[in-house]
Amino acid sequence: MNDLKARVKTMIIERLKLDGMTPDQIDDQAPLFGDGLGLDSIDALELVLAVEQTFGVKIEDEASGMKAFRNVDALTAYIAENQRA
Repeated sequence: MNDLKARVKTMIIERLKLDGMTPDQIDDQAPLFGDGLGLDSIDALELVLAVEQTFGVKIEDEASGMKAFRNVDALTAYIAENQRA
């Protein structure tokens, strides 16, 4: 799971062009949107595409996205759960 979490953090940094940020700087529990990492709705669309292209996991609807994109831990769990499905 830690390897997957590192891959998720790297994907976020690369796809959203968070230059100068390292995976260690992203708190696993910090919100991805708002006061945490500070992502916005455009970033959400990019993340949906990135998750699908990188991990082969679709974010089916808004409710799934809200759950998956709470924080890195939630996104990692969502990917792990849906890769097995």
